[in-house]
Amino acid sequence: MQPSIRRLTICVMLSLAWTGSATALPSEEGDLALIYGDNSTVSIATGGRQAITRAPSSATVITAQDIKAMGATGLEQVLESVPGLHVSMNNIASGPIYSFRGIHTTRNSEVLMLVNGMPITNVFAGDRSQMWGGMPLENVARIEVIRGPGSALYGADAFSGVINVITRTAADIKGSEYGARIGSFNTREAWIQHGGKLWELDAAFYLGAGNTDGQKGIIQKDAQTAWDAIFGTKASLAPGPVNAQNKSIDARADLSYGAWRLRSGYQQRELGSGAGLAAALDPNARIPESRLYLDASYEKTGWSPNWDVSAVAGYYDIKSNPANPAYTLFPAGAFGGAFPNGMIGNPGHAEQHTHASVTAVYTGFEQHLLRAGTGHRVDDLYQTQEFKNFDANFAPLPGVIDASGNPALVFLLPHKRSVTFAFAQDEYSFARDWTLTAGVRHDHYSDFGDTTNPRIALVWDASYNIVIKAMHGTAFRAPSFTELYNINNPVTIGNSRLKPETITTDELGFLWQPVNKLKTSLNFFQYHMRNIILPVGTTYLNSGGQTGRGFEFEATFEADRNLRLTGNVSVQRSKDAATGQDAGLAPHQRLFARADWRFMPLWQSGVTINHVAGRMREPGDTRPLIPDYTTVDLTLRREKLVNGWEVSAKVMNLLNTDAREPTFKSAGMYSDLPLPGRAFYLQLQHNL
Repeated sequence: MQPSIRRLTICVMLSLAWTGSATALPSEEGDLALIYGDNSTVSIATGGRQAITRAPSSATVITAQDIKAMGATGLEQVLESVPGLHVSMNNIASGPIYSFRGIHTTRNSEVLMLVNGMPITNVFAGDRSQMWGGMPLENVARIEVIRGPGSALYGADAFSGVINVITRTAADIKGSEYGARIGSFNTREAWIQHGGKLWELDAAFYLGAGNTDGQKGIIQKDAQTAWDAIFGTKASLAPGPVNAQNKSIDARADLSYGAWRLRSGYQQRELGSGAGLAAALDPNARIPESRLYLDASYEKTGWSPNWDVSAVAGYYDIKSNPANPAYTLFPAGAFGGAFPNGMIGNPGHAEQHTHASVTAVYTGFEQHLLRAGTGHRVDDLYQTQEFKNFDANFAPLPGVIDASGNPALVFLLPHKRSVTFAFAQDEYSFARDWTLTAGVRHDHYSDFGDTTNPRIALVWDASYNIVIKAMHGTAFRAPSFTELYNINNPVTIGNSRLKPETITTDELGFLWQPVNKLKTSLNFFQYHMRNIILPVGTTYLNSGGQTGRGFEFEATFEADRNLRLTGNVSVQRSKDAATGQDAGLAPHQRLFARADWRFMPLWQSGVTINHVAGRMREPGDTRPLIPDYTTVDLTLRREKLVNGWEVSAKVMNLLNTDAREPTFKSAGMYSDLPLPGRAFYLQLQHNL
């Protein structure tokens, strides 16, 4: 593929407009599609529900039935099924990295995650939160994913992709459910949820808790191993296992009455340190975090003639404030014995986000669907806390001290940011079977100024079974407070003059349904990232750039009423703009395939194959190449076992493949991160 996709996209947009018209794609789904729920529509592409075939984006929808058929136990397993998206991990708490189309960064801030349409980005590091810990899949109704930029609708961080997790409502649950899961690594989970009427309200409630010791994959050489070689010491705990434990509590409530809805959620996490906060093994760390979500919304179709209106106000609070200094960055004896009890750094923070927005849709024009909105958000990092036994020059302090509030020692002081935005979008059906979607959003940030991001997409129903899409858009990623305001950090300090990262993306997509039982899609893309925020020396600067191109192919074949085959192939090449070398870390090729077979009434089995290949090192990283891997998962499920019970079993990594995800050069760790070996899970669920 040549670097001319942009020209090709523009040519297609212009030339297709002179071509003939056709009828729409068939809307009826096959029998098996009904089993897997409604994955034929998507809402996050334009802000309103529409057929996924005609959405002006590269989109994927995963339903609750899909999740159940996979036997997935975690969100990362589900997202790995999306073409163009590979889930890797970070050394810190084994946090997931959602790598879209070769964009693979430490904090993964270039991906926007929404829960019920609300951003859950934290302003401290710009990620989902340091101790993310996933979402309980039993409470998920559907997951919508768009690949490519989304800042024209969603603003900051809708850069390489957007993930929207939609939780279950009273209509989705319809009664009471409870269940439990046990499995490898001493995994124990239980949940209960109910949906129905509470007086005049439609009400849904969820409560779940889980605990796992986590996998015990071995790190052969960590960051301390390299320091031992310099100082002639043996302080490193490597070879040793990763610290992958996870304790979680999740609670949610969803109340609605007519056009009004009130949602609340609470998540509590206590995670192990993974391969270490500083890439040195710490087997004893317990890292707690709590998150509280509240939002109230109003959505009224036909609010007045030709007008639909929606409004939302919300609050999001994150607390990561450990009560005692429990994090050992480097082990006892580190740095030639300068830290006989280990180098201890215990950063914590608390932040709250308040937001309000209103959106109006005008339907009075025959050929236009106009959508416009405005909103305001305040991001307040109102507390920082740190215990440490070292200063900004790595020099030991006399014991562990409380550096909180001390501008000469603490890693970050409290800061606040406000954001005001407005957007407009027009879906223009200018001819039969032709729709041109154009939109723009302007954001004003109190700390770094203004940014404007447009997008345009042309969708053509070329024939009754072919849809062609041409898309162009820009997006931005806002600097985090760590990147802007970090102080007293021996490794990196902030830079208040940073500008946002930007990206320009062009896409060309083809959807073809040659027969009723077979659906295929093919998407070509190219992008150009600018002003990437990277540490240069010890200071964050807008110093990086990256280009990429590739394609994604996916197909679904309903062989008969009892057999469903799905799969996708993703290919990408990304280059570092400064060196011209491969950007590294993300797979060049990925193959995902799944077969679901209902081999007898009420019995269903499934097999999943995931092949990850062609991962290069970052420029300047001389370690050996990262080995390819292939994993196989098996699932068996029995519905309506007895009296409303359902049982399922899953074997993950059946062949016990030694699969590893790459570590960043900047982490200073030689070894890559091990994925879990063969694991077994058994789940029981009762529906009333």
